[in-house]
Amino acid sequence: MFTGIIEEVGEVTAVEPSGDGVRVTVRGPKAVSDAAHGDSISVSGVCLTVVDQGSDWFTADVMKQTLDMSTLEGVSAGRVVNLERATAAHGRLGGHIVQGHIDGTGEVLEVRPGEQWQVLRISIPAELAPLVVDKGSIAVDGVSLTVSGASAAAPGDGWFEVSLIPETLAATTLGARVPGDRVNLETDILARHVQRLLAFSTEGGSK
Repeated sequence: MFTGIIEEVGEVTAVEPSGDGVRVTVRGPKAVSDAAHGDSISVSGVCLTVVDQGSDWFTADVMKQTLDMSTLEGVSAGRVVNLERATAAHGRLGGHIVQGHIDGTGEVLEVRPGEQWQVLRISIPAELAPLVVDKGSIAVDGVSLTVSGASAAAPGDGWFEVSLIPETLAATTLGARVPGDRVNLETDILARHVQRLLAFSTEGGSK
C-alpha cells in the first residue's frame, strides 16, 4: 500500500528478458535504504517486488500483464521513474490510498503553464472515465493528485485535468511531461468498489 507521495526520482539502469516479462534494475538510494528482499516499491505507480538489491539499486520482475497495462511496456535503461516505498502502518497518509495496481494508461493531451504551476490534461479510457470525479483523487505515474477538471459524462473516451504545484513539478517526473507522453493511471479504490457493487445490484434487480 502506498500514499502517492513520491520519495525520489530514480533511473532504470538495466532491463533483461525474463520469460514473457522482464527483469528491471532501478537506481534509487532512498528506496533501498531500508528495503529487504520481498518488499514492495512503487515504480511510477506500479507495485514491484524487490528480488535483489545493492546499496543504491534494486531489481524486480515485471510480468507480461503488468507490461500490457502500464508504461513499463518497452521500458529501457535510462528512463527516469517515480519511486515510493510502501507506507508503514503507523505513518501519515499524506496523499490517498494507492495500491500500485495500474488500471490503464492515458496520454498527455495538453500542458498549460501558469505563473507557479502547470495544468495537465490527460486522456482517460472510456471504461475508467466514470471513476474520475472533479475534486476526487487519482494517481498519475504513482503521484497522488486531485482532479481539477473532468470531461462531461458522455459516450467515448474522456479526459481529466490535474494542477501541479511547484513541489510536484520539481520532485516528480510529471514536470517533464509533454503532449503525447503516456502515463500510468490508478483510479480511486473506493470508486472501483462502488462501481462493482452497483453492477451486482443492477444485475440482481433486473431478474
